[in-house]
Amino acid sequence: MNHLKALEAQSVFILREAYREFKQLVMLWSIGKDSTVLLWLARKAFFGHVPIPLMHIDTTYKVPSMIEYRDRLARGWGLNLIFGRNDAALAEKRTFPDGTATRLQCCATLKSEALKKTLSGEWPRWIVDPKTGQYIRTDGGEPFTGVIVGVRADEEGSRSKERYFSPRDQHNEWDVADQPPELWSYFKTDFAPGTHVRVHPLLDWTELNIWEYIEAENIPVISLYFDQGDGQRYRSLGCAPCTKPVASTAKNVRAIIEELRTGKFANIAERGGREQDKEDGQGLETLRRDGYM
Repeated sequence: MNHLKALEAQSVFILREAYREFKQLVMLWSIGKDSTVLLWLARKAFFGHVPIPLMHIDTTYKVPSMIEYRDRLARGWGLNLIFGRNDAALAEKRTFPDGTATRLQCCATLKSEALKKTLSGEWPRWIVDPKTGQYIRTDGGEPFTGVIVGVRADEEGSRSKERYFSPRDQHNEWDVADQPPELWSYFKTDFAPGTHVRVHPLLDWTELNIWEYIEAENIPVISLYFDQGDGQRYRSLGCAPCTKPVASTAKNVRAIIEELRTGKFANIAERGGREQDKEDGQGLETLRRDGYM
């Protein structure tokens, strides 16, 4: 078994364990390459069907083509897609750059707070109608306490502190120092009632692994990752005001793989284009302790 197949088998195992152990389960889909690979793995784990609802947190600041890609894939693959949104923060302009917030404050309100309140069912959810492709608002709903997330340990410092099954408290807050050991592929899944659990099937994948797997499986990813002729592409996707493209002439997956293996990005952190990471000395850890993805 080659390395990619071993990673795939481990991720499929984690997905099936999560589905077996946690009844109030949802999978986050950011529309980026990692969570799209995770979605592909879920289809493999469950024989072409995804029995877990997907959730996207819509800040309204995404590049429009990201939302178009989300809706097109949801229709084409018959996904049970939900999105949540912090309408109050948007109305009150507690946002960046066109409001009163810093980048980190904007992330905290439009992402962390929206995620927690949408997971709990306290805030409205918009659920796709599989027949029309339109989103229907629903108020309330069963809380989700198991959350599958496509984070990787190599992506950013705080994520290297995660576990495959990483507990949060009932408010989705993360105690970094209180994480269960995961030795010899033994995973703790029996948590106390009220515990929220983040599940990370891609934890041991690298950015290079992700692109190699995308190439091997021919996974459809959004075109923003490729140079469209202006010598730029996105390496990591987030909200438009806080995510900058990188200089690159990679027009396809093979060219990106070469950049990561021996080229200009071989030893450069992936999230270098995320401006909010630079506002806080601890990077994303401040946000992640409070429930960020």
